[in-house]
Amino acid sequence: MPVRSSFLRTAAGCALTPLALCLSHAVWAQAESGRALSTITINASADASAEGLKAPYAGGQVARGGRVGVLGNQDVMDTPFSQTSYTQELIQNLQATSIGDVLKQDPTVRVARGFGNYQQLYIVRGFPVYSDDMTYNGLYGLLPRQYLAAELVERVEVLRGANAFVNGAAPGNSGLGGSINVMPKRAPNEPVTQVTVGAESGLQGYLAADIARRFGPDQSTGLRLTAVHRDGDTAVDREERELSLVSLGADWRSRNVRVSADIGYQKHVLRHARPSVTPSATAIPRAPDSDSNYGQAWTNSTERDVFGSVRAEVDLSDQVTAWLAAGARQGKERNNLVGVTVGDAAGNATGSRFANKRQDDIATGEAGVRANLSTGSVRHELVASLALFNAKEHNNYAGSLASTSTNLYQPTQTAEPALDYSFGDLENPHVTGRTRTRSLALADTLSFVNDTVRLTLGARHQNIVSYGYDYSTGVQSGDAYDKGRWSPLAGLVFKASKQISLYANYAEGLVRGDTASGNDASGNPLENQGQVFAPAVTKQAEVGAKFDMGRVGATVAVFQARKPVGAVVGSVFVGSAYKQRNQGIETTFFGEPVRGLRLLGGLTYLDTDIRGQAAIGAPKWQGNAGAEWEVPGVKGLSLNGRLNYTGKQYADLANTLQVRSWTTLDVGARYTLPVGQNLMTLRGSVTNLADRNYWASVGGYPGANYLVQGNPRTFVVSATFDF
Repeated sequence: MPVRSSFLRTAAGCALTPLALCLSHAVWAQAESGRALSTITINASADASAEGLKAPYAGGQVARGGRVGVLGNQDVMDTPFSQTSYTQELIQNLQATSIGDVLKQDPTVRVARGFGNYQQLYIVRGFPVYSDDMTYNGLYGLLPRQYLAAELVERVEVLRGANAFVNGAAPGNSGLGGSINVMPKRAPNEPVTQVTVGAESGLQGYLAADIARRFGPDQSTGLRLTAVHRDGDTAVDREERELSLVSLGADWRSRNVRVSADIGYQKHVLRHARPSVTPSATAIPRAPDSDSNYGQAWTNSTERDVFGSVRAEVDLSDQVTAWLAAGARQGKERNNLVGVTVGDAAGNATGSRFANKRQDDIATGEAGVRANLSTGSVRHELVASLALFNAKEHNNYAGSLASTSTNLYQPTQTAEPALDYSFGDLENPHVTGRTRTRSLALADTLSFVNDTVRLTLGARHQNIVSYGYDYSTGVQSGDAYDKGRWSPLAGLVFKASKQISLYANYAEGLVRGDTASGNDASGNPLENQGQVFAPAVTKQAEVGAKFDMGRVGATVAVFQARKPVGAVVGSVFVGSAYKQRNQGIETTFFGEPVRGLRLLGGLTYLDTDIRGQAAIGAPKWQGNAGAEWEVPGVKGLSLNGRLNYTGKQYADLANTLQVRSWTTLDVGARYTLPVGQNLMTLRGSVTNLADRNYWASVGGYPGANYLVQGNPRTFVVSATFDF
């Protein structure tokens, strides 16, 4: 296992030094002031809030609540939304390698892939959430764009439904059906020194370290270092993956001030990766053998990201708290890809080479204030927030006119064709896009009748500015897109008892509106060529119930969302020519009904309609059922299993191409035992136990119908040493 230890040591040292010096200086300066420090109760907080993260629910797999955008961390029983927050304990026990591995546990989410590349993409309520539209501690754009290592995060939080008010419009134009937020790690009260080694099918090797300490007066300063390296072949034939990650999280607090910061570096490399498959217009090809690789050996994808953030919170009084957050990321990508388009039932396929180089420069920030006050018997939780986002994209691409050829069932290799055309310099890409958003959010949560009724009213004004540039010359093309809109929120929670909360909400999703371009059906230029449309609004209504029985929790939600779809009507482009309607019912369950038996799962029914037809890649039924059992009489041993089901999906808007439903079974075991004065935890798992051949997803990018094959049977083993 080629572990690049020199890289890890160097990167860790570079990340650690400046933050450690700054935090040590802050602690030293406070001590030098001559004032005695009062006792501080430490509650390590990823978001610099006084209360910290919500506690884990019974069983430890999910938390009792999570971040609700601008409304902050809240208990799940208090919010008018459907939400699940997956804990670091679950992430580690899953041996998850990516955020996608974590979200595969969620019965309301399915993992897909970006258009033309290997970007992870998440489908929530039939709408995509791009991985670069995830939030990091509440801020957009800071995470690596295509793939995020699971070791980076403490929590993975899924908020279902339209969320333009709570999070602001996603800069990448996704997130209409939900949002995904990840929370960084912090040093807990007890020291952590943990080393994990592991391997998986294909001789993929793995080494990780997780080190945390608190120090200074009253242990008010914390540092947590995470370093990960994995390298080698995967379970897919001849596919190679390499990942290196180093991150440092720091926090410091006094009586009324809390500060947290993060810095991270991730490099992710794929070689000879299995591509997506575009079906013919007449039939869906049979899924090949699960470990088959019909990609070309010369394809590759490399992504490097450096990112960081800082968040501070200060109590201005017992009732008023102000906060400030900022972050930045520079991401660099280089791709040499070829897609696969199937031409016949025999699996004969062609493709064309596509190469590009991309760089993203992101800066984002948020400032706000929260206040608690009472008017008579009504308690108010007021919040005001201003958020800014700025992104600059450098990009170029080149391609080949020559075709590659292969066969899905008997793959062949083609020599790498020369690049015949290009748009921009592949070594020095021009700026090809700029996006700026700014928003102001205001909300009041009113509590009545001893907090048994909670009414949240809010609105966010979002302004979206976007510039396009010619790929070859870097010259701005056309006028800037500059539009804005208010996004309201109304949410009601009724606590029928300590065990039952009923809720309802009206919320909206927001994406940049279309610009009329192209020709009509006769080939003539559109009459309204260049017309810029206002931001497109998705309107959602939802009702639901939440149950907390002490050791078992559950949710049920019924929702409907309507999204406008632009199209050419006659010789004019219409920004809202028709509507896409997604409606459905979601249920989730979690907890530990009896000691030693942990449950996690649920079921989703989704009905989509676009002019009388179902949407592409939106199964009517999907669900998960997972259980973990501590074996009686064998201390430290537990067994687990998870059943995954996804119903049939359509691969065209006419609903003539249908992808079959699929079911997979994953199993695993964990055994913890003492080794001298320390503990060792052995973990093993097998995903897709029956080695099922299946198409896991259809499309993801709106209107596209490419197929992504499910992973083969994969064995993963690891040993974690706690020192």
